Amino acid sequence: MFAVPNRDIPILFSFICIIYLSKNYLPEIPKFGKNCQIYHFQRKESSLAHLFLDNLKGIEIGGSLINPFCLNTINVDFTNGTKTGYKKSELRYSKGGYLNVDVVASGDKLPFKNESYDFVISSHAIEHFFDPIKTIEEWFRVIKINGYIFMTIPHKERTFDRLKNRTTLNELLLRHNGTYYDGPDDGHHNIWITEDVMELCRNRNWTVVAWLDKDDVFGNGFTIALQKNKYL
Repeated sequence: MFAVPNRDIPILFSFICIIYLSKNYLPEIPKFGKNCQIYHFQRKESSLAHLFLDNLKGIEIGGSLINPFCLNTINVDFTNGTKTGYKKSELRYSKGGYLNVDVVASGDKLPFKNESYDFVISSHAIEHFFDPIKTIEEWFRVIKINGYIFMTIPHKERTFDRLKNRTTLNELLLRHNGTYYDGPDDGHHNIWITEDVMELCRNRNWTVVAWLDKDDVFGNGFTIALQKNKYL
């Protein structure tokens, strides 16, 4: 036991009340991070992304309030509406907030000049594109020489895709060459483990500068960072 001087009791009581109210009654108060708002419900930031992309200017494809990178980016999404499942999740978790969309455009057809940004970053986005080769080539187009493409991708064995067949390199090449392929109808056109995307990178001569078999945010995906060279 310890004694509290009488003069300090009102201060101690006020402190306890503030803590109680903040956890039970007050609205979620955002903490301010680097170039973004961080709410208490949000995931931690990617240390690997900060290692490569701090102090650079880039594009985020399909950014989410739930999973902020806290980098200097503009958010590109195919819609600025709030009726999609992703935006509904943001609204629910943040009690009415969501990450603004800066540019409405398809992620595989960006309205930017060649070599105008330092990087493109995405989390759980590339699997939604029917032709990921076309999409990544478009991302390479808009980044500068020595710029980066940073992707966190769902891992088949750690998501609801675990019972599905993996997407092969041959399937990706057929799609890219215009041959029809009837992929999954649940929004994930691509079902991968880390090695599948590494194989794709080798096939396309894309330079991998870093990779994690288990991403450093959610842990249910993997991360691959590419760098643009002068031959792309």
